[in-house]
Amino acid sequence: MKIIERMLAFVGLLSLSALFIYAIQDAPTDENFETKQINDYNVYALPIPKDLNFAGELVPIHDVDILERMDRELLVNTYWQSNGLLMFKRAKKYFPIIEPILKKHGVPDDFKYLAVIESGLTNAVSPAGARGIWQIMPATARENGLEVNSNVDERYHLEKSTEVACKYLLKSKEELGTWTLAAAAYNAGNAGISRRLKEQDVSDYYDLLLGEETGRYLFRIVALKEILNNPDTYGFNFREKDLYTNVPTYSVKVDTAVTDFTKFAQTYGINYKILKLHNPWLREPHLNNRSRKLYEIEIPEKGYYQ
Repeated sequence: MKIIERMLAFVGLLSLSALFIYAIQDAPTDENFETKQINDYNVYALPIPKDLNFAGELVPIHDVDILERMDRELLVNTYWQSNGLLMFKRAKKYFPIIEPILKKHGVPDDFKYLAVIESGLTNAVSPAGARGIWQIMPATARENGLEVNSNVDERYHLEKSTEVACKYLLKSKEELGTWTLAAAAYNAGNAGISRRLKEQDVSDYYDLLLGEETGRYLFRIVALKEILNNPDTYGFNFREKDLYTNVPTYSVKVDTAVTDFTKFAQTYGINYKILKLHNPWLREPHLNNRSRKLYEIEIPEKGYYQ
């Protein structure tokens, strides 16, 4: 008997849900369904631009396999609207920091879109242990001069991690020959890409048979590049004031231990949370600094918080 009562109660809830939906939008009729008046929202197949490229290297969309794979990533990223809009917002905040560092090292500007697909421009943590906007592994970070421990992790330092990413990409380009392969190697490693090229007797990323992640990697980068450069074409609408911007900061140099970052922050008129927002590479509420290393801690200018 109790089971029947529960079933009836469930049916009642479904009925209420249906009434709620129809209270918001009238039920479709044959007439308004056929004239497409149910909803202003429509989903369209996307024309694939003929000149898609990564770092000036063309995507060979005349190949039917490449065309389908490119189409998939454009569709997925166009119609994942919430994520796409967040990428526009975050790009405005982080690209101005990333772009001059890429340029300084002679790394093509298109590599900023690699950071977009790696982390969504957040300080992400991967199951494999990669961290930060550039998703750098601990060994790679240390090999390139970043400090990585429980107290300080400079993979979360955007400027320093971008420098490391540039070094890695330049080495990959030198070893593999093209920027496209260098980008793929950022995901699969130089040795992994070199091995696959040799095994399959090809010289181009688009001729390789790869696993799901690396096989989609370049297509995802190119799709985000295309969408972020053409918001109107792909249906993204926003105003300049809707985008995120950087809060200006000034640097405080520290070459001693800091026993309490809460009190340290208060000295500069901010709280611990704000201090960590601007210095995510500080991983604990204190700084050990036994070696008396010189650190630069960013403090936001007044007037941007509370």
